[in-house]
Amino acid sequence: MRGLTLPKLTRRVDKRRRRAPDACGLGGAGLFTGACRSMEREGIDLNPTGMTEVNEMTTDEAIVPKETAEQQLEEVPAEEHEHSHGHEDGHEHEDGHEHEDGHEHEDSHEHEDSHEHAHKHQPGPSLNPLLTREVAVEVPADEVSKTYRTVIKRYQKLARIPGFRVGKVPESLVRTKFAKEVRQEVLEALVSDRFRKAIAEQKVQPVSEPQLLDLQLTDGQPLRFKAAFEVLPEFDIAGYETVRVERPQTELTDEEFEAELNRVLDSHATVETVEEERALQQGDWAEIQFRGEIKPLAQTVTEEGVTSTDAAPAEPITGEDVLIEIGGKNTLAAFNDALRGTKAGQELTFEVEYPGDFGERRLAGQTVGYDVTVKAIKRKTYPERDAELAKELGNDEGWEAYESQLRERRSKLKREALESGAKNKMLDEVVERYHFPVPESFVQQRVDARLERGLRALAQQGMKPEDMRRLDFVGLRAAQRDEAEREVRASLVVDRIADAEGVVVSDQELDNEVLMLSIQTREPYESLRERLAEDGGLARLREELRREKTGNVLYEKLAS
Repeated sequence: MRGLTLPKLTRRVDKRRRRAPDACGLGGAGLFTGACRSMEREGIDLNPTGMTEVNEMTTDEAIVPKETAEQQLEEVPAEEHEHSHGHEDGHEHEDGHEHEDGHEHEDSHEHEDSHEHAHKHQPGPSLNPLLTREVAVEVPADEVSKTYRTVIKRYQKLARIPGFRVGKVPESLVRTKFAKEVRQEVLEALVSDRFRKAIAEQKVQPVSEPQLLDLQLTDGQPLRFKAAFEVLPEFDIAGYETVRVERPQTELTDEEFEAELNRVLDSHATVETVEEERALQQGDWAEIQFRGEIKPLAQTVTEEGVTSTDAAPAEPITGEDVLIEIGGKNTLAAFNDALRGTKAGQELTFEVEYPGDFGERRLAGQTVGYDVTVKAIKRKTYPERDAELAKELGNDEGWEAYESQLRERRSKLKREALESGAKNKMLDEVVERYHFPVPESFVQQRVDARLERGLRALAQQGMKPEDMRRLDFVGLRAAQRDEAEREVRASLVVDRIADAEGVVVSDQELDNEVLMLSIQTREPYESLRERLAEDGGLARLREELRREKTGNVLYEKLAS
């Protein structure tokens, strides 16, 4: 099982400046060094799906879920609606007739009698049948009629129709002209309230948007409907306390500290060209231009010579003004041997056999023939370790104080990285113990979130919206499903453990986190907090913090 990361366990990333582009990768010194190793850097955000409250139901059709990531890309043409239902708050309709409260209705629209027409139900999002519950609701006929009368009287009072004084529009005309709006308001007045009462009586808590089924509404008749929704799974979390994880050794060694210090010094070193005419020697830096051809793995000897049986030749590898340290600990032996003793302006040809575990996958296990030109011999001069350099590095108290600060920072980073890995391993083992169905609505929301992150990344990389619309979203969603389901499962387990352990997030802790976000995003604290409170972000942030605290509590309890 792939590692599942508790949400925000490693939330704060050290945003230090990256090394110069001769560290790894094609076109840089990663071709020539063994230091590059592939690393998966994707963090998994476990903010689960959102256990949504039951929405106000305003239609007899199935409640439509939020747009998915791919739907947001679609260019939706503007729809022409016959009417919007009226409330006493100033809605507008495309008809030019004003009500006293600001409503407008068109007198030229024709409506079918909504009492008798058949309702076509739009299919709602899929639900997990193992977690789907259904309630049947019935509202007495007298209450339905009373609600109809109340709504119709308001329309009689407010509607402005040519030929009738305000407040004198006949009930029959209101029923005909505003049948759709009246019916909608009756639904709003009755359905949501009765649904809430029904789930309270049955002691069930929906975690997905309810889907209305078999709705029957006619004035003078009982209102009947069914609502289907998902609930949280029931599962026993007994046994999580028996999981054991080894606490890693997090002390920073002298060798690790020296390596970090050398990286700092290297980033402040100056590179100068060696003017004297001499050969490259140990410790020099060669500035080279190169072109490399990956040798085919399979070859056949024919009358025309040696030919490749590979499907297509690989693209050549090229580089300009690349620096390589002669005798450097990360420089491959083949480059050391080939370049040592050469002079500026010299051209040479040689082959390099890359090891199977080489960090650049394109080169791992391959043999590459290089044509190299030595352009110059360079010498690196490192700065003095003194108070002046310390001040340049941000410490005004001298070099010893800077070294102490660097050691402390490196120690913290190492400890956090190792403990994060141990916590992820712990969570893997805890979650593996429990098997239960998960709400499909949660899974689909997680798929949406993962796709949205991916689309944002593509947009940042320059992909145009029209190109995004051509993506295979069916395939993309299917590819995300397993990981999304694991994330949901992990979040449900952690939440149950948080309940068992009594983990809570105080208002002060939440405020501190909002303050940190305010500083990071440079958004004023008050406006950020208000925005988060309005869009539900504050509650989600509290959930993230609670899961983070739960992970820390579990780690202290289970690690040995």
